[in-house]
Amino acid sequence: MDTFDLKPGRVIAGKYEVLDRLGGGWEGEVYKVAEQSTGIEAAAKLFFPARNVNNRTIVSYARKLHALQDCPIVIKYHTQEIMQWRGHRISVLLSDFVQGTLLSEYLRALPGRRLAPFQAVHLLHALVAGLEGIHYHGHYHGDLHIENVIVCGVGLQYELKLLDLFDPGGSRRDNTGHDICDAIRIFYDALGGATHYARQPRQVKEICCGLKRTLILQKFRSASALRQHLEALQW
Repeated sequence: MDTFDLKPGRVIAGKYEVLDRLGGGWEGEVYKVAEQSTGIEAAAKLFFPARNVNNRTIVSYARKLHALQDCPIVIKYHTQEIMQWRGHRISVLLSDFVQGTLLSEYLRALPGRRLAPFQAVHLLHALVAGLEGIHYHGHYHGDLHIENVIVCGVGLQYELKLLDLFDPGGSRRDNTGHDICDAIRIFYDALGGATHYARQPRQVKEICCGLKRTLILQKFRSASALRQHLEALQW
């Protein structure tokens, strides 16, 4: 099983009408749905049974979202449902439907498909401030990249949401370190990556540390340390 291929109009769990497919991955697929009784829109993540043995994956994911409900960067959890699909019982996790654009798409629409350094610093600051809250609660994202960051608003600061919190195993310290390095990689990519790195200002290179994990984590031992560094930058 590698797709559910639900079409618009299909009803999930007897109460949610499928409006559109939002995406898919290793664990399952995500659809935009509307509750039939109210018209309220939500995101429905359907888990492939092989990736959700004994419901362990969806329960872990729901508990993580609930524990992080006070973190503005995390999408809010609603509830779980069960649907029947070709003789299988499929677990469905309902969460907020977030209006926005994937960071990858946002960057592709920009002139030169990249941000200016000062804009990129603001993007990184919003991302790191969000990670700081997640880490404070004893959790981590585990799989940050430009395909699972949603840009919901742009103005004096970026408003971001994160998709697909992942548990790769290992120690909490290792995983929070991965989040910090991944956030800096997003910053690097948003600036245009290797093609434009040599011409970036000193402040950018001091953050990226050549993308060398050891150097990054020596300099920024926590998301808080990176946030404070960004807030003290002089241009």
